[in-house]
Amino acid sequence: MVELLRISRRQLHYWASTGLVRPSARTPGGHARYSFEDLVALKTAKRLLDAGVSLQRIRASIQRLRSLLPNVTRPLVELVLVTTGDVVLAFHQGSAVDAISGQEWMFPVAQLERDVAAWRRAAPAARSDADASAADAAWERTA
Repeated sequence: MVELLRISRRQLHYWASTGLVRPSARTPGGHARYSFEDLVALKTAKRLLDAGVSLQRIRASIQRLRSLLPNVTRPLVELVLVTTGDVVLAFHQGSAVDAISGQEWMFPVAQLERDVAAWRRAAPAARSDADASAADAAWERTA
């Protein structure tokens, strides 16, 4: 497990002992047995850490997401989590939620990009060259 995730054995034990990601089972001898879902949770936590999210923020995000989304018991497994610097977004049922504040992100960036691309294709003759250049420059400044 530690080789697969590229984390230390100590780190794995720490995450288990502090409840970040606990193994699904233990052998009679006390050895941890991780399920596939556990592996997904561990990999998600590792990727968030690698992206610069602190362990404290990951823990706070998990706790907050459990309270915001009571049907989600394992946020690291059940949700798609994306970090944009200091913000962790959780995608759930077609919307994005800030994992700490609970604020829903409603601005559909992908749809806006598709709409602009369709607009560019649909009416190039209807726009003057000056309008097209200004629109292109404005779009590139925001992209």
